[in-house]
Amino acid sequence: MHRVTASAAQCADPHLAAIITAAGTAALKAGRILRQLYGQPHRITHKGAIDLVTEADVAAEQAIIAHLRAAFPQIGFLAEESSAMPTSMPSTPCWIIDPLDGTTNFAHHFPWFATSIGYSEGGEIKAGAIYQPLLDELFLAVRGSGGWLNNERIRVSDTAELQQSLLATGFPYNIKEKIGEVMDVLTSILPRTQGVRRAGAAALDMAYVACGRLDGFWEINLKPWDTAAGLLLIEEAGGRVSDFRGNAFSPIDNEILVSNTLLHEQLTSTLTDIISRQPPPNPSG
Repeated sequence: MHRVTASAAQCADPHLAAIITAAGTAALKAGRILRQLYGQPHRITHKGAIDLVTEADVAAEQAIIAHLRAAFPQIGFLAEESSAMPTSMPSTPCWIIDPLDGTTNFAHHFPWFATSIGYSEGGEIKAGAIYQPLLDELFLAVRGSGGWLNNERIRVSDTAELQQSLLATGFPYNIKEKIGEVMDVLTSILPRTQGVRRAGAAALDMAYVACGRLDGFWEINLKPWDTAAGLLLIEEAGGRVSDFRGNAFSPIDNEILVSNTLLHEQLTSTLTDIISRQPPPNPSG
């Protein structure tokens, strides 16, 4: 708890200090549940052909909501396992929750997953917490006050050339329909870098960009609970978040590109060129 309260003490806004304290504490509680259930046999259900849900997703979400509701009963929820995909960002105060980002990894006992909690107010992300329980790494961010990893200030990398960069990406659940688009982008970007990682947890990929371990990340078809906390971490650490063309990003958008800022124009130039060469969608479906 010390790392939560110590980071909150550095916030200029007392309201957001209380918000990040609640979010960080809830993320730690969910992480304890995930650690206890990790490596155990799982009850697995499917939201889609390759989109899994385990008992850990549900238990962690319930614990998060219970804690946040007790702390701030007036704030609403947008949570992966109990909410529909919104068509716009909520205008009223709202928690945006992914109890287990990387469920497929978790179900296969692959140790790369996290809990992600964002806080939105007036349609803007104001606070975020991402917790990797197996590494015990807690990332926190508050708009206007900064970002932290276990109470240490974080900063994006200073890599200025793609050829020197390490990037990350992810594949959408509807990969069968998007395989051409996904591979066109990967084929174009991969040879221009030192490497591209695909570990399967977008929130952690974004947290790693924020703390300088990765230099950039891109993906399509993510949901608000995948990106809410991570995008604020990146912005507060000096990075940039946009769509593939470099336009302003909203968590309900279909595509996200994040970087250390220095690489952003190189990446948007590459992505825009690929997009311009792709055939338009077939209106007949």
